[in-house]
This record gives sequence, C-alpha cells and structure tokens, in this order.
Amino acid sequence: MSTPEVHSIAKIPVTCHAFNADRSQVAVSLNDNNIQIYTRQGKEWVVTETLSEHDKLITSIDWAPNSNRIVTASQDRNAYVWSLSPDLLTGKLVWKPTLVLLRINRAATFVRWSPNEDKFAVASGARAIAICSFDPENNWWVARQLKKPIRSTVLSVDWHPNNVLLAAGSADMKARVFSAYIKDVDKRPSPTIWGEKLPFNTICGEYTSPAGGWVHAVGFSPSGDVLAFASHDSSISIVYPGGPIIFNIRISSLPYVTLAWTSEDSLVAAGHDCQPVVFSGSEQGWALVGTLDGSTASSASKATGAKTGTVGRLNSAAFNTFRNADTRGHSGGGDAASDTELLTVHQNTITSVRPYEYGGEGVVSKVSTTGVDGKLVIWDVNAVTALAGKMGGLRV
Repeated sequence: MSTPEVHSIAKIPVTCHAFNADRSQVAVSLNDNNIQIYTRQGKEWVVTETLSEHDKLITSIDWAPNSNRIVTASQDRNAYVWSLSPDLLTGKLVWKPTLVLLRINRAATFVRWSPNEDKFAVASGARAIAICSFDPENNWWVARQLKKPIRSTVLSVDWHPNNVLLAAGSADMKARVFSAYIKDVDKRPSPTIWGEKLPFNTICGEYTSPAGGWVHAVGFSPSGDVLAFASHDSSISIVYPGGPIIFNIRISSLPYVTLAWTSEDSLVAAGHDCQPVVFSGSEQGWALVGTLDGSTASSASKATGAKTGTVGRLNSAAFNTFRNADTRGHSGGGDAASDTELLTVHQNTITSVRPYEYGGEGVVSKVSTTGVDGKLVIWDVNAVTALAGKMGGLRV
C-alpha cells in the first residue's frame, strides 16, 4: 500500500491551497489575510513568497495551470488576480495584484478559474456569484452576477468542462447548475445533457439537500454529465440529470465539506471526519468504497476499545474511553497527549481536497488535502482501505 506524503507546513490552520502546473509550488492561506507561496526543496516545503493585499481572511485560492495566474477571494469582499511581471527597478519577476470589481456587499467565499482560464467565478455571502472576465479596452476585470434564485450564502462553485455551465452549492440547502455564458468571451456552447439554449443566468438544474443541510461542496464529473454535492446532513448526492436520477448516500460520521472527482465513476470527499473517503458507482448505484487513510484501520486494531470501521473524530482514544465509561462503566486514566490524538493522518478538519497528479486518460492518480491541523498530505487514490462496521458498504 502506498504511504501518503505528509508535510506539516504550519502549526495553524490551512484554510485553502492551490498548486501550480508542475506542482513545484503551492499557494496557501494560513487562516489570515496573506498568501504564502511554498516552494518544494527536496522533501521540504519552504516559504519563498508572501502576497499581501487583502485586508481580511482569505477564503479561497485558485492557480491557473496554463496562464500561471493566481486568483484569491477574501472576507474583505474583494478578489485579486496575481500575475508574474518584471519589477521596474530590479527586473526581477514579482507577483503583482489586479483588483477585481466584484460589486458585492458581503464576504467572497470561494473562487475558481474556468477551464479556458478566460474568466472565473467568485461565490459570496451576498446571495450572488460574480462571473468575472477581462475587459481589454479598460484593462481590468469586470463582473456580471448570477443572483436568482439564490437565497443564501454561496459556499462553493465548480465549472463544467464546456467553460459555460457552473455548479453552485449554497446555504439555502440547494445545489444548482447555472449558465455563465458571456457573449463576448464564450463561443456558442454545444448542446449538453444540461440543456441547449444557455443565456446568462439560465437555471439548468436545482437539487435540494435531502435532510435540509447546507451544501458545502459541488463538483462536475470529468465529462460534465454527472454532478456531485456534499451536504451538512452527512450525505453525498450524485445527480444524473437525464432521468433525472439522484443517488443519496447517508453516512454515520461527520459531514464532508470538500470533494474532488478522480474519474467518471469515482470521487474523494473529506471534511470534519479528518480523512479522505472514496465513493464509486454508476447509473446503477453508488457506494462508499473505503478510505485513503490506511492508518485508520491499522491504528484502530491496535487501540484498546477502538471500534473498527468508525472513523475520524469518532475513533479517538478519548472518545473510546468516554464510550466505555458510558456503556460498560469502565473508567481509567491515560496519557493526556495520546487520549486526544486521532487515529488518522489529519488531526483536525480537512478544509480542501484537490487533484494533484493525473495518470492516463485524464484520470486523477493522486489528490492533495490540507486541514485545520496545518498539514498538507498527498494521497494515492488507488490505495483504498476498506471500511468495516457501520461505515462499510454504505449503498443507495
């Protein structure tokens, strides 16, 4: 089994991260208003740049692989596009920011470049999504807003491969698919399973969280024909719009807040349960396959009183001690440090999971995760460990 690469890059939470094209650098937000760019030097990650322009906490980062531009969103209601250009005095390449006119009155919560990298989407707490494109005449980025029928904060977005459709998950307990077609930027899109005529702000699909939970994460499959979203009701939903067919997988652990597709029939989700979990399926059905964190199973078998198959926060030594005291009347001391240590690689909520490396035919072979514990971990998506007990074999 492949061992994950674990890098403790900070002792404070990592809010979000994004790698450059060759994975030699990673941009992260350490729960503040600066972007730290780490460069890989051997087995270590070293801070080589600090980008400072935002006034409040940076909520999301995306790094365009082809144009090598970074876009950042923040609670200060602004977004910046960062580009490498020569310094007029030294001639050295430095990152220079360009302010984006978002026209929102609440925090920006999430940002992603479109596949063609000619526009990007910024989610916000203003019940709107800003679709930003470059205006060459005025030399700035301008925004058009998707508003109706969003009723609360937009928490995540994801682009369809055709560069026009956009999925969004929000705190009004819905996942939606919008058209973000901009006449002067986009070519007329080909018909898709989501629709044919796609003027700006067309609603191509709207799906409700089964138990009324916030929709934390959304994602299109590589083909764009399937949509997945993770809700705060501890569920993952898979939508095939042709039917429509919607598969909902309820889990017995804590909610997921981020997800990434690895192939047309598989995705990785992670969140408050502190480990990445793999789901797989097709139009015939979906199931929880296992975890990428093999240490969970091996550590659980060694830990006294550990429940095999119970994962993340619900399988720590402290939780098992509490359960034994409650159900069996057992009591006893222990080492305070080990009692609070989880039986997972990440020791706190995973805030972001992103594709890291691609294999043949565009299939993701590795994913990266960052978390509140300050760790950056790179996982092999083929190194799946089965989950026994309550979590094993969950199906719809």
